[in-house]
Amino acid sequence: MRDGVPQVRARATRRREVATWLNTGAIAVVAAIFAFPFVWMFLTALKPETEVFGAPRAFGSEIRWSNFAEAWTIVPFGRFIVNGFVVSVLGASLAVLVAIFSAYAFSRLHFRGRDALFQGYVLTLVLPQEVLVVPLFIFMNELGLIDTYVALILPFAFTAFGTFLLRQFLLTVPAEYEEAARIDGAGRLRTLFSILVPQLVAPLSVLAVFSFIGYWNSYLWPLIVINSQDKATVPLGLGMFTGQYGTQWSLVMAASTMAVIPSLLMVVLLQRQLIKGVSLGGLGGR
Repeated sequence: MRDGVPQVRARATRRREVATWLNTGAIAVVAAIFAFPFVWMFLTALKPETEVFGAPRAFGSEIRWSNFAEAWTIVPFGRFIVNGFVVSVLGASLAVLVAIFSAYAFSRLHFRGRDALFQGYVLTLVLPQEVLVVPLFIFMNELGLIDTYVALILPFAFTAFGTFLLRQFLLTVPAEYEEAARIDGAGRLRTLFSILVPQLVAPLSVLAVFSFIGYWNSYLWPLIVINSQDKATVPLGLGMFTGQYGTQWSLVMAASTMAVIPSLLMVVLLQRQLIKGVSLGGLGGR
């Protein structure tokens, strides 16, 4: 019997090692599948225009780094990057601030119809953007905000996604923390930003990244409300590479590669908090 115990442990150890290798291999395959389009986009950006739709080869007859410089100068792409960055940062900041206050109201304040109002608010998530753009455009036009940064930022900062996300986390925070703060004389705002918000770093990071990427990649709404080139964002700028005589695909790929960098950097810098936030969210905030 004693001789069998080490053998059982050895078999269990081998099974764990095999399971680990299989999981690692599966993750590597999935990562390669997701990374392939971005790698191909970058390699296409380095090809001559005449070889983009030629034989499916990774590299062209020459490597043209000049495609990036040409994509930057053929249209005011630097201006589009700045516009997109300003809109995305301000929009994500406003979305986070709105979510903090609304999630606090729905999780900590008690008023008649709170739960029904929250359910109705969450139901707005099922409405596609295409349904909202017409009434939003009419509203922005009545306020005289067409072709402004405000029109790009304001409408989609008040979404139920951030409120729902933060509310679920706030419900898991013990109320004793707030009671202790109130005993020490702290008001609601100080309690919110000094006690509760520091415990929401992970979900706030998730919300900030998702909001930033949402604003950065938005195409339909900027296409409708922006009329001047000096306020165009990156997706609108990418559309300017398609002209009367066709699309310059090598330049589109070069511009798209540059457009991916800000979102990629944000994800890399906040990856630890993102992983923590997503993992906690998958466990219902526990």
